[in-house]
Amino acid sequence: MSNKKEKTTFTSMAFDIVSIMATAVVAVGLCFVCLFRTIQVSGSSMFPTLYDGEQIILQSVYTKPQNGDVVVTAQPNASPFIEDVLVKRIIATEGQTVKLERNDDGYTFSVYVDDVKLDEPYINEPVERTLDYWKPVTVPEGYVYVMGDNRNDSSDSRDDDIGMIREEYIMGKVVYSISSNKAVK
Repeated sequence: MSNKKEKTTFTSMAFDIVSIMATAVVAVGLCFVCLFRTIQVSGSSMFPTLYDGEQIILQSVYTKPQNGDVVVTAQPNASPFIEDVLVKRIIATEGQTVKLERNDDGYTFSVYVDDVKLDEPYINEPVERTLDYWKPVTVPEGYVYVMGDNRNDSSDSRDDDIGMIREEYIMGKVVYSISSNKAVK
């Protein structure tokens, strides 16, 4: 009789362990499907913040875009020469005006949002190219203006082929770099 009781206890314990492990796998899977995603950075437009080939985690549940957020966007209207998925930094949100103003050196530009020069310690080097947007532009409702941190090697909202990004095409906010083992700011 005690042998039968031991088999029942072992079977019950094995079932509990398998059940717990299956629940954990499903919970982690749901988190990565519904709350977080992983993406690989393609290109050098976000250098030095992110590198080509770097694995990043983005928060899929994303409410309202904020200036300075690093986001992943899908840009369905981009030209065939531009990646479908872009990793960029939000420079301005709806209603804000962006302008690039030539610096005293006569060669580089600074970025202004609503006539306030941005403090951008994250950029690789000063902006040397204005691309297609060289006049002040106001971001329309439901859109954001994005730029790469490597401004001189970035196709972004300054480029007519990309332009401003509709908020609905933001896939999420980048929160962590798996490759660098650091939070992304």
